[in-house]
Amino acid sequence: MRTRPLLALAGTVAALSLTAVTPASAADPAVLTTANGDVAVGDVLTASLASGTNATLYSSATGTSGVSCAASGFTATVTDNPTAPGTATESLTGHTFGSCSANVIGVLGVTSITVNNLAYSTAVSSDGTVTVTPAAGSTIQTTVVLRTLLGSINCVYQAPSLTGAASNADNSITFTGQHFTKSSGSSLCFANGYFTAKYAPVTDAGAAVTVN
Repeated sequence: MRTRPLLALAGTVAALSLTAVTPASAADPAVLTTANGDVAVGDVLTASLASGTNATLYSSATGTSGVSCAASGFTATVTDNPTAPGTATESLTGHTFGSCSANVIGVLGVTSITVNNLAYSTAVSSDGTVTVTPAAGSTIQTTVVLRTLLGSINCVYQAPSLTGAASNADNSITFTGQHFTKSSGSSLCFANGYFTAKYAPVTDAGAAVTVN
C-alpha cells in the first residue's frame, strides 16, 4: 500500500537533485576570465612588458649580445573562449617594440622593429601553454632596422611559431628563448635571434585575465 508514495518521493528527490546540480555546471568558468566574469568573444586583450623587464632578441640562446627593447606591447582579439578545461583562441593584431638599443659590433643603434604578416593566431590552453602561429602559407616575421657606420640595414627574422607560458601569479605571458632565423640582411645582422619577453598583466578592459 505504501509503494506508490515511496516511488513518488524518490522521484521528487531525484528531480530536486538534478535541479541542484544543473546550475553548478552552468556556472563553470571559461578558459579566460576576469574578476568581472568570463571574457567575451570579441573582447580585446592588451599587455605591456612586465615592470622592470626588457624584450630581447639575442644572437645566441645563452648570450647577451643583440637587441634589447625597454617598451613592447600586444593587442589580441578573443575569437573563442570555451568552458574550462579547454583552449581559448585569439587573433593577435598588434605587437609593437620601442626604446630599443643594440650592443652588436658595427651597429650604432636601432631605428625600428616591426612585426610583419599580422594577424597571428594565438591559442591559450588551460595548462597555461600559449602558442602563436601565422596564417596558412605565411610565417612569423620581424624586421629589425639597424643604424650602422655604413648606413641603415634591414635584418629580417622568421619563425614557424612561438610558444609561451601564461601564469596566474601575475597574469603574465612569458616567451623564453624563442628561436628566429635570419631570412635576409647584411653580414652585420646576426644569423639567429632568440626572443625573450614577459608581458604582465594581460588585461581585458583594465581587468586582469586569469587562465582556468
